Amino acid sequence: MEESVRPSYTVSKPPPHIDLQAIPRPAQRDGKPAEAAGTPPPKALPAAWEARYRAWVIGSDVFITLLVIAISAFVIDRVAPHDMHAFGTILAVFVSLPVSRAWSPRVLGEGAEEYRTLGRGFITAAVLVALGGLLFGALEVQVWVFVVVPAIALVAFPQRYLLRQVLHRKRAKGLCLLPVMAAGSPETVADLIARTKSEAHVGWRVEAACTFTGHGAERDSGEIDGVPVVGRLDELSRYVRRGGYRVVAITADQYWTPKRLQRLAWDMEGTGAEMVVAPVLMEVAGPRLNVTGVLGMPLLRVTAPMFTGGRRVVKEIVDRAGSALLLTLLSPLLLVIALAIKLNDRGPVIYRQRRVGRDGATFTMLKFRTMVTNADEIRKTLEQENEGAGPLFKMKRDPRITRVGGFLRRYSLDEVPQLFNVVSGKMSLVGPRPPLPEETAQYAPDARRRLLVKPGLTGLWQVSGRSDLTWAESIRLDLRYVEDWSLALDLVILWKTFRAVMGGQGAY
Repeated sequence: MEESVRPSYTVSKPPPHIDLQAIPRPAQRDGKPAEAAGTPPPKALPAAWEARYRAWVIGSDVFITLLVIAISAFVIDRVAPHDMHAFGTILAVFVSLPVSRAWSPRVLGEGAEEYRTLGRGFITAAVLVALGGLLFGALEVQVWVFVVVPAIALVAFPQRYLLRQVLHRKRAKGLCLLPVMAAGSPETVADLIARTKSEAHVGWRVEAACTFTGHGAERDSGEIDGVPVVGRLDELSRYVRRGGYRVVAITADQYWTPKRLQRLAWDMEGTGAEMVVAPVLMEVAGPRLNVTGVLGMPLLRVTAPMFTGGRRVVKEIVDRAGSALLLTLLSPLLLVIALAIKLNDRGPVIYRQRRVGRDGATFTMLKFRTMVTNADEIRKTLEQENEGAGPLFKMKRDPRITRVGGFLRRYSLDEVPQLFNVVSGKMSLVGPRPPLPEETAQYAPDARRRLLVKPGLTGLWQVSGRSDLTWAESIRLDLRYVEDWSLALDLVILWKTFRAVMGGQGAY
């Protein structure tokens, strides 16, 4: 039997202590050491605006909690000195919110994650109040569980939304942004820069970039879309440690391997920078994308989009019941609009148009008429003035639009009759834009995926610019909705639709 060649050690004498901080870091390709031995790197500290914003969030949550509980205590218990329900509820909320990370700087202003953590916090608080009631035999605690805690949540969510709007307005002015270092190919870095500029509310500002060659798209170019290229990819950790960046965004490049990404993560420890890696295989996000560890490897699990099942049944019920309720509430407005259209030119009130629905089936979509009665004939003379994207016909100053129609289009009131299409099951409240048959005839195979679900009265296209979008952007948003659909996404779109409609942006 072959003997082991591994050297043996005497167990009576422990191995010498190794000081990891004393190990010199390898020199970079230019011969300069990454950092002096034993010298900690400069850490990217939170900006002053982050501390102020977090203080506003915590302060407003505390104020709302105390106010709602004080009112509830007065109404329910008449401020009985011996009643500990109010104090127990306060304690439950103030414990649950930080434990659920509802006050964590990493989630404040971060999309739907902030609202999810806030919701988990209030659910946890309700459970704690209920358990406290059972533990101390206070069975009359139900009203605090099912009324008071939900009441706090009903006030807290809009309050968080208002605070976020203040933050978004500042970011639109170039304030309250996190400095980002982008690292990848010039093409993918340019795409990231364009997205951060068009969606400033995310809070990223790319301030520097690293590429494989240390140049931009051109050999002698030292920048990408106005962002300076400061070095090569193999020098990235050194520049991160020097620059105080809060986010290091890794975009696609053949240079990146699992070993190099792991080494980069190690080198960035202690800098305060967060490394984010863009999965480049496909544009999938939301509930379909999960990270799991298998055989010691981090794997992205991408589940198939769900077009049937329980959640779709819930969506169907909400669509039909919600549209029926809206039609009932808006019936006086519908009568006023119909009368205004009729008095304007004595023409028909409703405009009917064939549209393509789910699985390519056509249906008649209803709208209030906003153009002159012979609009289709006049269009033939306006083809050369088309300003629409792709196969769409659009004009910002369309001479066919009536005075009443211009007002209706600005605030999307012409689309209200589509609620009848939702009630009949041909459309949904939220979904892709309902296309014309001539549009679908020109669809590429990927664009036809938007026909897998019902078209919507509103959608991502409605809250992202409407008619100002290019054809490619419109298709991308519709496909994103089809691929990443969830009930939470529908709620977010419905919430944003009201603001988009009231602003009238992109509607003509």
